[in-house]
Amino acid sequence: MNKTAFGKYLFALILFGSNGIVASLIYLGSLQIVLLRTMIGSLLLIGLFFLMGGKLTFYKHKKQFLFLCISGIAMGASWMLLYEAYARIGVSIASLLYYCEPVIVMILSPFLFKERLTLYKVIGFLSVLLGIFLVNGNAFEESGDLFGIICSLLSAVMYAFMVICNKKAKDITGLENSTLQLFISFLTVAVFLGVKQGYAMEITKESIFPILFLGLCNTGMGCYFYFSSIGKLPVQTVAICGYLEPLSAVLFSVIFLKETMSKGQIVGAVLILGGDIFGELWGMKKEAIALNKN
Repeated sequence: MNKTAFGKYLFALILFGSNGIVASLIYLGSLQIVLLRTMIGSLLLIGLFFLMGGKLTFYKHKKQFLFLCISGIAMGASWMLLYEAYARIGVSIASLLYYCEPVIVMILSPFLFKERLTLYKVIGFLSVLLGIFLVNGNAFEESGDLFGIICSLLSAVMYAFMVICNKKAKDITGLENSTLQLFISFLTVAVFLGVKQGYAMEITKESIFPILFLGLCNTGMGCYFYFSSIGKLPVQTVAICGYLEPLSAVLFSVIFLKETMSKGQIVGAVLILGGDIFGELWGMKKEAIALNKN
């Protein structure tokens, strides 16, 4: 496995895990926040791409660019649905349902990418899944909203499409990939918001720095690290380790928002980390031993 890509992927997940902390400091509607983060992030990546002497190659791979467009649209739709779910049913329930996405990806990856689903990754995945339920277990005690639940599930489906379609754009890589992906996501959000309610918004002074941080660091740099790495990693690795994002979100809320964790949530956090380590590292070790024997 590509260690550099794996490290960049984990760092991106931690950045994404802090999104809720940063967004809590912004006094705007959820769709407006998504619009600003994708716009600022896109501008950053476009600037970096041309400053680094990047050359566009997507037009040479028309079919792959189509998949990348679908991936960008799916990402924009996923974020809009997720933030709507946050507003309707709360972060806990929305996050729990949103992370049905790795299940969708893991089920489809053997058919779409011919990747082997090993026993060790299945065990690791089940451990992680149980951990997610424990971390978010109190969510089911809160009042529900059918439309909010539907939004969460659809955001998971859109996220799965994003990962799968981006994987198929294998020759559009690195900064070009993440720049196009995020820009297409921005266009998706801009069109939807423009049709639904228009672009008028009032930004307070207190919101300016969090908006810039969310757009430049969490979105721009985060998407660069994320999309420049997932194409070099097995889909199942992306699916299992993706749980680091909700785990880091919980930890950040404890550290910065002074929220407390129950014993069950602590056990869940341990299961998430343990599942990641077992499913990825131990499974790789066993496969290596088997290959050496042959």
